[in-house]
Amino acid sequence: MRKLTERKLLVATHNKGKLEEIRAMMVPHGIEVTSAGEMGLPEPPETEDSFIGNARIKARAAMQATGLPVLADDSGITVDGLDGAPGVYTADWAETPQGRDFMQAMTRTWRELDERGVPEPRSAQFRATLILLWPDGHEEIFEGVAPGRLVWPPRGAHGHGYDPIFVPDGHDVTYAEMPAEQKNAISHRARAFRKLEALFA
Repeated sequence: MRKLTERKLLVATHNKGKLEEIRAMMVPHGIEVTSAGEMGLPEPPETEDSFIGNARIKARAAMQATGLPVLADDSGITVDGLDGAPGVYTADWAETPQGRDFMQAMTRTWRELDERGVPEPRSAQFRATLILLWPDGHEEIFEGVAPGRLVWPPRGAHGHGYDPIFVPDGHDVTYAEMPAEQKNAISHRARAFRKLEALFA
């Protein structure tokens, strides 16, 4: 396992919520973070059918454009009652001509569960895959899973994506009802990040 000795890291994301989570996690390690969005890099098409495949696409595109070590994340929600959907297509379910609308995605998810007659609790998992890629092509991969259940109607004003309808196991509030510090301590991304921390020099 290679140690990360660089003090500047590019995060291959255009998602401000995701960037804020990762930036907060990096602060204790003294690592300066910038993002592909802040640098004006284009978003590459995510054409793989796995989280690691799409994370690798984002990492390689950002690394080739900048020559910096890159941290890329691909994440989504898998719903047991929908056979694991939307999974890697989580963001696609939110796409509209005007941009991403996660209320649309959450409504579709709950409607399809209703149509299938899936009983509550409706179990689901947030999943995150992190890949750290160096300019010489070396990569390290870390995965995190946060199990929980879906609720309706959406609750809370914090977070992003599916946070307003996801209640993690062991809690009775949604991610969106939690302060950022609490969510960041237990999230799927935090679980993957704790594995990543073993690389910090």
